[in-house]
Amino acid sequence: MTEARIHHVSVVVADLRAALRFYVDLLGLEVDEARPSMGFDGAWLKVGGQQVHLLQVDNPDPVSGRPAHAGRDRHLALLVPRLEGWVARLEQAGVAITRSRSGRKAVFARDPDGNAVELIEATAQPEE
Repeated sequence: MTEARIHHVSVVVADLRAALRFYVDLLGLEVDEARPSMGFDGAWLKVGGQQVHLLQVDNPDPVSGRPAHAGRDRHLALLVPRLEGWVARLEQAGVAITRSRSGRKAVFARDPDGNAVELIEATAQPEE
């Protein structure tokens, strides 16, 4: 068994303000003010003892032509309580979602840059 743990995940964004509206205002993540000046815009967001780093840098990946179902794309997965409340919140904000095809209580959405995010109900059992 490894002792490695995830410290952070980086997400490339074109518009930091739009990304913050999605991740902070909509998903409820908290900005970590400890981020040093790094020569480019970005933000560190707190989530469950780890972080999501938003990087406003040139994106080397295509943002179009991605799979319609974000579960078939690289993605960030977050555990959330009461999934249906989050679904309603996303839909009210005009964010398209697709349901997980694995049978678990989870949905997929895309941030303003097309990055995929999975929301999994915290009571659902993780896949082995």
